[in-house]
Order: sequence, then C-alpha cells, then structure tokens
Amino acid sequence: MLQFRRKKAEKAREIDTQNLPRHIGIIMDGNGRWAQQRSLPRSAGHAQGAETFRTIANYCKDIGIEYLTVYAFSTENWKRPKDEVDAIMGLLEKYLYEAIERMERDRVKMKFFGDVSVLSPKLLALIERTSEISTHYSGCQVNICLNYGGRDEILRAAQSYAEEYARGEVGELSEQALSDRLFSAGVPDPDLILRPGGEKRLSNFLMWQSAYSELYFSDILWPDFKTSDLDEAIIWYQARSRRYGGI
Repeated sequence: MLQFRRKKAEKAREIDTQNLPRHIGIIMDGNGRWAQQRSLPRSAGHAQGAETFRTIANYCKDIGIEYLTVYAFSTENWKRPKDEVDAIMGLLEKYLYEAIERMERDRVKMKFFGDVSVLSPKLLALIERTSEISTHYSGCQVNICLNYGGRDEILRAAQSYAEEYARGEVGELSEQALSDRLFSAGVPDPDLILRPGGEKRLSNFLMWQSAYSELYFSDILWPDFKTSDLDEAIIWYQARSRRYGGI
C-alpha cells in the first residue's frame, strides 16, 4: 500500500505546466453520499465539499490555470429539502465573506453564471461586492454556477437575441452571436470537465460550452478529492489528442 501511494504521488508530479488546460470545469458531486457514509447530516458533506473547493481553487491558481468553473447549485437543486438548500446558501455566504477578505491578497477574480436575482438580498450584496472587486484584477478567474442550468442558459440567450432581432438591432443568428449572450460570454470554453462522485453525465452543466471538452469521470466523492487527484486528471488530459473534428 505504501508503495502504491508513493507511485501515485510520483505520478501526480508529472503534469506538464507548459501544457495545462486553460479552463477547467468541475461538477462537484458526492457531498451528500460522503456524509451519509459517515452517518452525518448532508449539510456536513456540503461543508466538507466547500473546503475541498477552496483547496482546489487555490491550487488551480498556483499552478497557472486561467479559468475554473464549478457547479455550485443548479436550477434543479431547489427540489431538495429546504434545510439542505438553506445550508448550501449559508456556506456560500460564508465563503464569499472570506473571499472578499482574501481577494486583494490572492488576486483571484470571481464571476457568477446563472440567474442570481432569486437569491437573498444578503447573497446578492455579496455577489455584487465580489464582482466589483474582481474588475480590479487580472489572473485566475473562478466562475461559480449558481441557480444555473445549461438549457436555461441557452434559452435565455436565444430569447435575448430574438428580442434584439425583433427590434431590428441584429441580423441572422450565428454561433458567436449566441455565445456572446450566454452567462459565460468572454470566457473560453472549458478544455477539461471533471466529475467526481461516480456519475457519468453532465447534468445540465455548460451544455453549449462543453461541445469539445474532454470529459474526466472519477469515483472519488467530491469531499475526498485532492490536488493529487486533479493532477491525475490533468495528466490524463495532456495525453489526449484534441482534433476538433479534424484528422
């Protein structure tokens, strides 16, 4: 076992920092199951998952990843029990308070994808504050998908374009025109999308943007996901041949 762990650690150091994915997306899955395996409330899993997110986000910044997009709360997650939703929102408030204190030091930009208008006034104020601070920095950008759904995003973009078209402000629809109206406008498409937790689907995450993303699935539950696991995903990505439909 010790030898296996040593080999895994050695492998994790093999990432080529000159060939990193520019943009990584992560579906943070498995918080509830992690808690249930330990006879803990699901909120404990979300709390541990938040710590994992903090660790992975900092590591991405340190190794030179330009964009990190994480699936924090989907448009479908409102179906969960109210106490679980409240716990997730409480953790987000806590994280944003801490992020505001550290943003000047860490110089990490933050952006939110999704319809945040339905969130609490306190969360909206924190989101506005982090977004304002982010305008002063360049460097790593963390995008948090909050009340987000890929189909909803595309629908909103199409509706926006249709309204402009009806007013005679734009011409025929193009891929770029639709991309420019997504929440992710101005952000390059993800090169690599990770899903820990054992499921093998995108679950409505970045449906438009993931057309040519490399998809990496892991059985590790998100709260147990380590920087060495991210290294393994990056090593796997660097071995891929990305042809975008060519030869």
